[in-house]
Amino acid sequence: MFRAFETPYVADWFAASMRWIVLVGLLASLALNDQLVHLSAWTLALLILWNIVLSILAGMSIRLRRFHRRVVLGMDFLFTALFYWSQGGLTSPVAWVGALPILTGAIYFEMLGAFGAAAAFALLQFILSRDIFAEGFSIPAISRIVPTLLIGLAAGLAGRFTMRRLRTARQFRLDKEERLRRMESERLRAIYELTSTLTATLSYKRVLDSALDLGYNALNPAADPDEPVTDERLVSAVLLFKGDELRIGSARRFTNADMRATLLGKEGILKKVLDEGESVLTQDVGYDPELGRIVALRSCTAAYCFPLRSGFNVYGAMLFAHPDPNYFTQERRGLLDIIGRQAVIAVQNARLYQDLVEEKERMIEVQEEARKKLARDLHDGPTQSVAAMAMRINLARRMLAKDTPGAVDELVKIEELAHRTTKEIRHMLFTLRPLILESQGLNAALQAMAEKMRETFGQNVIINVDESVIEDLEMGKQGVIFYIIEEATNNARKHANALHIWVRLRPFETNIALLEIEDDGMGFDVEAVNRSYDKRGSLGMINLRERTELVNGLLNIDSAPGKGTRIQVYIPLTEEAADRLHHAKR
Repeated sequence: MFRAFETPYVADWFAASMRWIVLVGLLASLALNDQLVHLSAWTLALLILWNIVLSILAGMSIRLRRFHRRVVLGMDFLFTALFYWSQGGLTSPVAWVGALPILTGAIYFEMLGAFGAAAAFALLQFILSRDIFAEGFSIPAISRIVPTLLIGLAAGLAGRFTMRRLRTARQFRLDKEERLRRMESERLRAIYELTSTLTATLSYKRVLDSALDLGYNALNPAADPDEPVTDERLVSAVLLFKGDELRIGSARRFTNADMRATLLGKEGILKKVLDEGESVLTQDVGYDPELGRIVALRSCTAAYCFPLRSGFNVYGAMLFAHPDPNYFTQERRGLLDIIGRQAVIAVQNARLYQDLVEEKERMIEVQEEARKKLARDLHDGPTQSVAAMAMRINLARRMLAKDTPGAVDELVKIEELAHRTTKEIRHMLFTLRPLILESQGLNAALQAMAEKMRETFGQNVIINVDESVIEDLEMGKQGVIFYIIEEATNNARKHANALHIWVRLRPFETNIALLEIEDDGMGFDVEAVNRSYDKRGSLGMINLRERTELVNGLLNIDSAPGKGTRIQVYIPLTEEAADRLHHAKR
């Protein structure tokens, strides 16, 4: 019977309000004539109760499923007729009660409803009037009900004008709500596209361009999805750190000169954003000491700048500016914050991907360098030895016929050379894959390496390892440390002509270990070697740095000509220690 609607009808509210006004007037008329407590006033209570019910239904947006307005108008007429009859008709001080159904008819059906209700009530007045029996159908009798018809006509005209205005206002409100709904839907779609686009690409350029383009859509959504979104006054840019400077990664409405600008982030808005890590809204961006250099921003008044950061990592900042000082409302700033957070995630993903690509390339270079190193070691060691053995075997074969004792001595030397070559090959195999490291641990592997270097090359390597440090190192880190030591000791053996090499691994601070490789060789100028390192064929120091990074450590090389070399590697044993170590470096 009843049905609930999403929004209330203005006509229902208006009708209930007008009905209350009429009811208050009736109460006042009865009170002034001392008839409010009369038994005949029960019909007024019925009218009041009826309007209470209609007010409740209007408040709950509930109506009859069919003929709601006709039923309400009919009940209004019925209750009004009862009240009119109970009060004595035209002689009553409330004879004007017919205005109630007339107003209802004017509100619901405009002229037709108002004049129809007026005609029906006039007929009721005529029938119930005593004049019909006393004077017949005389002009005085009819003249008493003419005002009712005039009220109906006036109410109909007023109802037509008022309801048209109300319908226009209601339609305008509904259209506005629909536009807002579409705009909100478009804004949500833009945010969804933002997250989808930013997470779907691993290219820095596409990430930055997508963040700015979707920022336009989110700030200025179109009510019609097919309508293009353009705001030629909105200026935006992404600024990214390259070294210690901020460069323009991507921008909209920037000039060519603006795109080449570099900023330090040491003054004004940028300094505040980067230092405090919070968004900043300003109303005078054109006068900013750094951003004021950007030509595109000189026509802007308001600007909203927020950092692109995650944890301790600051990638840069994102900036939106507009000539309207009130453009960046709280809602728009909230949307830009969402864009900023999503852009940070995308930048992180892009940077991780770039790091993976660079790591892959580095691994290829390392593998290539390992192959070259193996080829050099084979050429400088076993290959030369095998060639020497072949020559000596040929010499011994010739000497057998002329100098047998000399041939025997030569064969003994060849045997010694073969044994030495075998040791070199075994040492190379050991350094390529030290099985003892996997089975017995780092200390045993280092002792075995020192013994093999002593046997193979006559190099004196002294190992001093604190077992308590090894207990806190996982096997992966032990392997990296072994190769750091192997690289450093080989460098000392080949290039420093060191008599002794000391290898020490001990605790340094809480959850930080210190690895030292020291020799008494000829030493070298560290700064001079670093300056010309890209022209050298060896990658020994690069290997040391890269392997130190694998254990999240810090590398320090201390050397001078004639004073030997000391290599220090600080190795964190926990993530907290790694943070402490790298913050201490800064």
